[in-house]
Amino acid sequence: MIQQYKHILVAVDGSDESELAFTKAVNVAKRNQAKLFLVHIIDTRAFQSVSSFDDELASQATEMAKQTLAELAEKAKRNGVENVVEIVEYGAPKGLIARQLPDEYDIDLIMVGATGLNAVERLLIGSVSEYIIRHAHCDVLVVRTDLANKRPQ
Repeated sequence: MIQQYKHILVAVDGSDESELAFTKAVNVAKRNQAKLFLVHIIDTRAFQSVSSFDDELASQATEMAKQTLAELAEKAKRNGVENVVEIVEYGAPKGLIARQLPDEYDIDLIMVGATGLNAVERLLIGSVSEYIIRHAHCDVLVVRTDLANKRPQ
């Protein structure tokens, strides 16, 4: 029997890497007739150092995330994915993407873009994709190439 994924989670953050992951996730979801979960995590640690603008910044980040996810969901549907779920979450992306959301939504494939961090940044803050690979209980696909399997310029 051929492996078939039913619930695919793709993490999107507006980066070029996450755009590659989204594009491939749409194709995988379409081929598998799977439900596609579009996830954007608002890292609340970024707002802890800002005192008086916490609520306004968080609100703006939430609205931008919802708008981006709505646009991506529409694009996925135009490309043949019938079932798309948009999720905005708050907290640390690593744990949410690797464990909490997959458990909550019965995810069987996580697709993420390759990190854009350099070696020093990975050492100091760690790569989200690396953490997901190590801690997820389901399959993880780290996307590095476009649909033609070419590395972007």
